[in-house]
Amino acid sequence: MTSSRPLISNLTMDWIESMERWHLHLFCIPTAIISFATFIANPVLLVCIFLSRALRRETRYLLVANTLIADMLFLILNLVTLIGNAVRAEIPWFVCELFTTLLVTAYSCAIITVTLMVVDTFAAVRWPLQYHNLLMPAQTNCILGVVWLLCAIYPFTLMMMMKEELSNDNVTVCLALISLGFFKVKNIGGIDMYFLVAALICTFLIFYCYIRLYMVTRTQGIWHSRFSRARVTVLVHGVLLLLYFAPGFVFALEIYIFQRKNVSQDLRVWISTVNANFLMLLPRAFAPYLYGLRYREISESLTLLLHRHRRNRENTLS
Repeated sequence: MTSSRPLISNLTMDWIESMERWHLHLFCIPTAIISFATFIANPVLLVCIFLSRALRRETRYLLVANTLIADMLFLILNLVTLIGNAVRAEIPWFVCELFTTLLVTAYSCAIITVTLMVVDTFAAVRWPLQYHNLLMPAQTNCILGVVWLLCAIYPFTLMMMMKEELSNDNVTVCLALISLGFFKVKNIGGIDMYFLVAALICTFLIFYCYIRLYMVTRTQGIWHSRFSRARVTVLVHGVLLLLYFAPGFVFALEIYIFQRKNVSQDLRVWISTVNANFLMLLPRAFAPYLYGLRYREISESLTLLLHRHRRNRENTLS
């Protein structure tokens, strides 16, 4: 593949020209604000979960914790990449590929984990008596480990396929779209099929669980009130699932229109910038509040932690 070097160079130079023409580097400001707000909330919730023995033994809270961890990893990598692009830092192409691989792994893990949260809710309602015996904490941790492994296999395989070819090249713009779009141009790895199949499987599981959940509970009266807890919970989960999945479909669209002659470069850059700097951050900004603090046990653990901290501070001052 002798044309790889000029191809990457042309892609990055065109991208830089569009970014500078529209001053899109200013999108780093809302990105930094949203990221730092999430960095404050997520560690607090993780501390509440892992310091509480009762919460650590609940499957749903382990799933919440895994989602928060995946989100934090994604935000850290995304923020470092965007800052590097803004200051035009030159990095080896292999390092850029590594960042892209980790970003895809973290994003995929978050998507699969929120899907498992829907499955977990369905299992808790469908089999309430057997629910606590279905999965022990050790089994849940093993499942989460397998999820991380499955999410990492495909992107790391792609990275290793291109390691020898581009490992010594430097790039000034590191974006997942350019990395994965490069694979698409070279017809490597079936990028489109990977994202399509994964999205379809998760979507099918979510719709199946929610439909079955409604059929099982429709005679129990929990849906009669307009503002019942069941309705509000489904609404909150639905909104958050939409926020998680929508950027993925937008990213699939980005890959589809990558280097298509009938789509302007400026439009591609705008779509990618808005998606990476705003849409992909929204679910991670709302997750700690919609998923985390809506759980009564987490709220109580957080309140207890704050009271304990205040009491220790008062004792120290006295």
